[in-house]
Amino acid sequence: MAKAGLDAEGIPVFVAEEYRVNMQWRYSNALGGVKIQVLLRFAKQAKTILAQDYSALLKDEFGKEQVVCPKCASTDIGPFTRGKRPAFVVLLLPGFPLFLYRHGTRCKSCGHFSRT
Repeated sequence: MAKAGLDAEGIPVFVAEEYRVNMQWRYSNALGGVKIQVLLRFAKQAKTILAQDYSALLKDEFGKEQVVCPKCASTDIGPFTRGKRPAFVVLLLPGFPLFLYRHGTRCKSCGHFSRT
């Protein structure tokens, strides 16, 4: 995304470590991830462009529906995976995974779980 934004402004960009991180994705943090390189004369302009925050525009365009707990009508809801701990224990004991978990959301006020 950074490369596309800089390309759109006419700044020549080189992406270093792109293929190495793709091939050795487990080591991407150790390698420092992907690096964007620009010529020195474009550095200040590139920093300005990359520092811009467009999240307000996205929020206006797409918005976010307010999710309400069906049990207590609270809006304090977050992602939750039910059964993750027992599935991990089953993985440790017999040595093979049993996928007993479910993804969904959980109300932080009353603890109500609902699947998404």
